[in-house]
Amino acid sequence: QVQLVESGGGLVQPGGSLRLSCAASGMFFSIGAMGWYRQAPGKQRELVAAISSVGTSNYADSVKGRFTISRDNAKSTVYLQMNSLKPEDTAVYYCNANIKYTTLVARDSWGQGTQVTVSS
Repeated sequence: QVQLVESGGGLVQPGGSLRLSCAASGMFFSIGAMGWYRQAPGKQRELVAAISSVGTSNYADSVKGRFTISRDNAKSTVYLQMNSLKPEDTAVYYCNANIKYTTLVARDSWGQGTQVTVSS
């Protein structure tokens, strides 16, 4: 079973920066797309950013120009660099990865979530 372990959340002032990391561990063949989602209190979980296995990325309109997603395939890790943070970015951030167990079998896995709070 693959585990996704997130780190890097915390409390930051408006305008500040944080970098989230998510590392996959366990037995698997490869990792396809990886992404970050977030869920604020009383709201549905939403996609923040995603990146394909070859590095193609896409972003939610609300974070374009402020957040950058990247990945290190050798480390099975995806990152989310968050700059110019706003109070509305406050949420629990979840890592997602499409884990390929064989060339024919793939399943999505989720991290446990990390809290990001933007407040003065």
